[in-house]
Amino acid sequence: MSVIHPFKAIRPTRDKAQLVSTRPLAAYRKHVLRAKLDENPYTFLHIIHPEGDNEHHSKANSAERFEAIKARFESFIEDGILIQDPEDSFYVYRQTKGTHQFTGVIAGVSIEEYRNNQIKKHEATITSRESMFTNYLNITGFNAEPVLLAHKHLPELDKYLDKIMKTRPEYEFSTTDEIKHELWIIPAEKDPKLIAIYAGLKELYIADGHHRSASSARLKDTIRKNKKTLFPNQDFFLAYLIDEQKLEILEFQRLVKHLNGLSVSDFLKACEVSFGIEELKRARKPEQRHEIICLIGKSAYSFKVKTEILQTKDVVKQLDAQILTDYILTPILGIEDLKTSKDIDFVPGTRELKEIAESVRKEDFKVGFLLFPASIDEMKEVADQGGIMPPKSTWVEPKMRSGLTIYNINE
Repeated sequence: MSVIHPFKAIRPTRDKAQLVSTRPLAAYRKHVLRAKLDENPYTFLHIIHPEGDNEHHSKANSAERFEAIKARFESFIEDGILIQDPEDSFYVYRQTKGTHQFTGVIAGVSIEEYRNNQIKKHEATITSRESMFTNYLNITGFNAEPVLLAHKHLPELDKYLDKIMKTRPEYEFSTTDEIKHELWIIPAEKDPKLIAIYAGLKELYIADGHHRSASSARLKDTIRKNKKTLFPNQDFFLAYLIDEQKLEILEFQRLVKHLNGLSVSDFLKACEVSFGIEELKRARKPEQRHEIICLIGKSAYSFKVKTEILQTKDVVKQLDAQILTDYILTPILGIEDLKTSKDIDFVPGTRELKEIAESVRKEDFKVGFLLFPASIDEMKEVADQGGIMPPKSTWVEPKMRSGLTIYNINE
């Protein structure tokens, strides 16, 4: 069963929700970040980027910086910008992007279920990042960005959410990226039905947020090691639970700065060992799984994976991103580690094809590879087998905003 945990969210007052909520800090270019900090005194960026006011100077990821974040957070509460709900609640959140609607529930989920692999992973975490974020959570005492968890379709949940969303939301606003956001508050004592609905799930799958979930588990261990009494919220971590059918999974393209000393003809000849190659009249995205589009200069080629490569029961080795790594990036282009190499860039599938092709035509990159998006079934199969997907395999929507429902860890 899946246990969901209600909590008293710390959140913006209704009139300031649009002004407070923000995309993650890394999503903003420097000049855009500067403008938002200068023009909006309510943005959550003032909390998570204390250097922005030119009053605080500390090393990145240092305890001093995290203390400054905590102080800014507390000042937002003191000033009445952020309030805390008086009773434990769940939060229904709907995001509308174009014709696509993402609807799910924000709640705490069990750290023990994460450890027992009922909450399944498909991505390896980096120990240093885990340690850094654990320290962040420990010092600041809050988490403002939910982990994205996918689950199987639940018809009963659809009926429940449809009923809730016929009422007036607590928040309803649109942001400059043309996305509409709506939030409904469900007091847990008055309406316990959600707990029963989710109890029927045997597993959840992390779609985005592996480091955040791992760090929450480490924080619980740290608290226990120091022989401190656990608060109820420390047994859980903040999550957004969404029907896997409502997710949108896009690809990451790979752009490489060199051909490893090979001519174009020699590179294509080396690739012919593992792929059927056809030159295209114009660049396009792949039309099916196991087709990779290769961009070189002004030319585009369709690389279709040869059948013998797919004769494996290892689901990771059947992923197009892994096939590209195993048969081109490493053996032909000499890229040994995708996480550390400075010779490769990753571009999310949200970017326009013409923009990517232009980067290759201008020779900012010598070669580009366009991949077909991985499916939710592939992601789940990897997680079920205990496998790890290659770095930057998926770009998953929706992308959550920080500061809408803040989870008080020490409560």
